[in-house]
Amino acid sequence: MTKSTDEFKAANFGGELRERVEVPGKASLEGLENRWGRHWQEDGTYVFDRTATRENVYSIDTPPPTVSGSLHVGHVFSYTHTDTMARYQRMRGKSVFYPMGWDDNGLPTERRVQNYYGVRCDPSLPYDPDFVPPHDGGDGKSIKYADQMPISRRNFIELCWKLTEEDEAQFEALWRYLGLSVDWSQHYQTIGPKAQKIAQAGFLRNLERGEAYQAQAPGLWDVTFQTAVAQAELEAREYPGAYHSLAFHGEGGDVVIETTRPELLPACVALIAHPDDERYSHLFGTTVTSPIFDVELPVLAHPAAEVEKGAGIAMCCTFGDLTDVVWWRELDLPMRSVLGKDGRILAQTPEWIASERGVAAYEAMAGKTAFSARKALVEALTDSGEMLGEPKPTSRMTNFFEKGDKPLEIVTSRQWYIRNGGRDHIEANGKQLRENLIAAGNELAFHPDFMHVRYDNWVGGLNTDWLISRQRFFGVPIPLWYRVRESGEVDYDDVIVPGVERLPVDPSSDAPEGFSEAQRGEPGGFVGEIDIMDTWATSSLSPQIAGGWLTDEDLFSRVYPMDVRPQGQDIIRTWLFSSMVRAHLEFGENPWRHAAISGWILDPDRKKMSKSKGNVVTPMALLEKHGSDAVRYWAASARLGVDATFDEQQMKIGRRLAMKVLNASKFALSMGGEGGPADVDVAAVTEPADRAVLAGLADVVDEATASFDAYDHTRALELAESCFWSFCDDYLELVKDRAYSDEPSSRSARVALNVAVDVFLRLLAPFIPYATEEVWSWFRTGSVHRAAWPSSEPLRAAAAGADAEILRVAGEALTALRKVKSENKVSQRTTYAAVSIEVAEADRARLDAVHADLVRAAHVRGDLNASSVAGEAPVAVASYELDPPEPKKPASAH
Repeated sequence: MTKSTDEFKAANFGGELRERVEVPGKASLEGLENRWGRHWQEDGTYVFDRTATRENVYSIDTPPPTVSGSLHVGHVFSYTHTDTMARYQRMRGKSVFYPMGWDDNGLPTERRVQNYYGVRCDPSLPYDPDFVPPHDGGDGKSIKYADQMPISRRNFIELCWKLTEEDEAQFEALWRYLGLSVDWSQHYQTIGPKAQKIAQAGFLRNLERGEAYQAQAPGLWDVTFQTAVAQAELEAREYPGAYHSLAFHGEGGDVVIETTRPELLPACVALIAHPDDERYSHLFGTTVTSPIFDVELPVLAHPAAEVEKGAGIAMCCTFGDLTDVVWWRELDLPMRSVLGKDGRILAQTPEWIASERGVAAYEAMAGKTAFSARKALVEALTDSGEMLGEPKPTSRMTNFFEKGDKPLEIVTSRQWYIRNGGRDHIEANGKQLRENLIAAGNELAFHPDFMHVRYDNWVGGLNTDWLISRQRFFGVPIPLWYRVRESGEVDYDDVIVPGVERLPVDPSSDAPEGFSEAQRGEPGGFVGEIDIMDTWATSSLSPQIAGGWLTDEDLFSRVYPMDVRPQGQDIIRTWLFSSMVRAHLEFGENPWRHAAISGWILDPDRKKMSKSKGNVVTPMALLEKHGSDAVRYWAASARLGVDATFDEQQMKIGRRLAMKVLNASKFALSMGGEGGPADVDVAAVTEPADRAVLAGLADVVDEATASFDAYDHTRALELAESCFWSFCDDYLELVKDRAYSDEPSSRSARVALNVAVDVFLRLLAPFIPYATEEVWSWFRTGSVHRAAWPSSEPLRAAAAGADAEILRVAGEALTALRKVKSENKVSQRTTYAAVSIEVAEADRARLDAVHADLVRAAHVRGDLNASSVAGEAPVAVASYELDPPEPKKPASAH
C-alpha cells in the first residue's frame, strides 16, 4: 500500500471501513430525520469535548430565538447557515462548542401570555396560589385589553414560565428535526437562574466602575406598554397630523408659530428660532405670552431651529420631540411637564398657569388623552381668535416603539443607563468610549464585509447612552434596593447592592442583607427596585452566559472569546452592538472574532417576511413535505448577507440531490459485487479516467475548503454539487461497464468510485446531513459528521500528473453520442456500428485516453474514430452508423 493510501485512510478517523458493504434493496429519504436524530442523541455525536484546549475549539455564540409563539422559515434559513459552519469545523478536527439559548424574557413573552391566557399583570394584586386562567390556548387577540383579567405579578410570571417551557419544547423538536448539530446539554434561558446571575453580576460590575448610572431625565415612553424605550428600539413611521397656527403676544405684535402638537401648549417654556434668521433676530432676549394660558416665555436662538420649516420659529415644550430635549438641556430651560405616563394630561393644574382663562382651559383638558385634549384646546383657541385659520393636514415621520402601535411620548422618569458612547465618556486610554468602540469594530471580521458600515453608522449616530430599565414584569430584575429615610421618603441615591454570592435576587420579594421583609417600605427600611432589565441587557451577555462566565470558569477559558457570532442584519444595532459594548467594558476585548450576518427571507412579492406583516411560513410542514435535507439545501444556497426568496422549487432540487446521493452511492458501492468491503486503496487507481476523477476531486476539496474558511458556505456547496452531478452524469456512466467487467482495469474504476463516494459524502455532509449519514453507514462505522474533512494531498498523490480535463472531454463526447440516439428515438443501449467524432485539437489526446471507456459506455460495436478540428469547438459527432434495434420478442402465450 502506498503512502498516499495510508494518508487517505488516516484521514477518515471518524469511521473504519466495514467488513461488508451493506446497501439497502431500495434507498429512501423517508424517516431518516427521526432515525438518525435518535442515533446522534444516543451516541453523543455533537457533544462538546470539555478537555479540548482553546486553540482546538470552535465556539459559536448561537442566537437565542425569541420564544413568543412559533419559529418561521426565516429562522430555518439563518440557523442552517450556522449549522454548516459548525459541521465543517467539527470535520476539520475542532471541538465545536455549539450551544442553544432561548430568549424568553421581556415584552414578546408578556404579550403572548396576555393573548394566550386572557390576563394582564396588576402588581397591586395579591398572589392566588389556586389561580386558573380564563383562557388556555388560541391567539386571544379578540380579547380587548380592558377585558383581560388582572392578576398578581407572581401569578403572571408563573404563566410566563409555563408557556415558555411549552414553546421551548416545540422549538427544540423542530431544531432537532432540521438537523442542527447543537450540543443540547449546553443550553440556557435568558430568564433562567444562570443567565440572571450573570446579567445581574455584569450590571453590578458596570455600576461599580461608573458605567451604569441612574438619571431622572426625559425619555421616550410607550403609553400602551407603559415602558421606556431605548434608541435601538425605535422605528420611524409616517403619521398623519395637522399644522395649527398659534399667535403668541409680544410688545411689538403677535408672533405666529406652527405646531402639530397644540395640546402641549401648557408645557411651552420658550420660542426658538435660528440665530441667523433675520425675521426673529430682533426678538431674541425679549419675551412673549402664550395664547390662552398667558404664560410669559423667552424668545431664544438655537442652531437646531429649522429656518425653512413652518414659520421658522417653534415653541419648545417639555416635551414634544427629541429636539425639545436638546433645547431644554442646552438652553437650561425649566421643566414643565403636563403629560403623564398613561398618555393623558395631568389632572392637577400646574402652578405656572395663573390666569383665569388659562386655568379654565387646562381644566377642560385635564385627564384627557392627547387626542381629546388637542380637540378641547383647539376649540378654545378658535373661540379666542388665537388660532389663525383652519388646521393644515400634513404627514410627518414619528418615532414608534418597534413593537408598538402609537407614537412615543417623551416623559420624565427615573431610569437606569449603561454607557455606550452616546454621550461623552473618556476611558482609561484617554479616548472617548465611542472612539474605542469604533476601533473594536474594525478588529471584528464581518461576513460579508459590507455589513461593517452598518455598525460604524450606528455607533456614529448615537445620541444617548443605553437605557436598560424597563417597566415590565417578566425579565431579569435590576438587583438593587433603596433606603427609605425616616421621613418615609425613598432616597434613590442611597443604593443597596447585594453580594455576588447572593445572585440572582429579586428585590421585589427578597430583602437586602441586614434588613427584614417587615422593613419593606417603612421609615428607616428599604424599597426594592421594581424595574427589570431590557432584554438586550441580558442577550448582550449571551457569549458569557453560554460560555460559563462566573459559573464555570474552566469552560469559559476554553470557549471565550468565541469564534463567531451568527445573526440577522436587522439587529446589528441592538444585539451585536450591545454585546460589543458589554465585552469592551468588562474584558477590554471583542466577544468573538467573526460576525456572520444573514440576509432576509423575501416572499414572492419580494417583501421581507416577518410576523408583523403576516407573510411568514411556518417550517415544520415544509420539512415534512420536502425533507430536512431539501429545506437545508435551499437555505444553504443563499450567501451570507444576501436576501433570498422563499422558493419551494429550490427545495425540490435539494431533495433530488439528496436522493441522487443515495442512489448514485448505492450504485457505485455495489460495483465490486455484494458482501466485500469497500476498496479505497488509491494505489490501485491507474487508468486515465479514474486518475482524472481524483485530480478533479482534489481541486474541489481545496476550493471548497478555502470557501468555508472565508465563510462562503454557498460557494462550497456549489463546487461540491456541480462536481457530484458531473461525476454521476459523466464519470459513473463512462466507467460502469469497465467496473462491472473482469478486466484488470476494473479494480481501478471500482476504487475510484468508492473513493469518490467517500469524498463526496464528506463534502456534502454539512449541507445534507441525513442522506450523507445514511450512505456512510452502508460502508463505514461511526458518523460522517465525526469523520475528517477530506484532504486533497492523498488524492493528488494518487493522481500525480493526471489531467482533470479528461473528464470534461469525455462528458462532452458522451453527451454528443447520447444526443444522436435521442434524435433517432432509439434506446441508449442501441449499439453504434461505427461512429466518427470531431474534437478540438487541444482535446484530442484527452479523448484518446478514454477511448476504450467511451466505446463501452456508448455501446460502439465497430470503430470509434476521432479527428481533430481547429478552434475551441466542443466534441461533435461527424458521422455515425447505428445498428438497427433488436426486434421485440413476442409476448409469451399462456
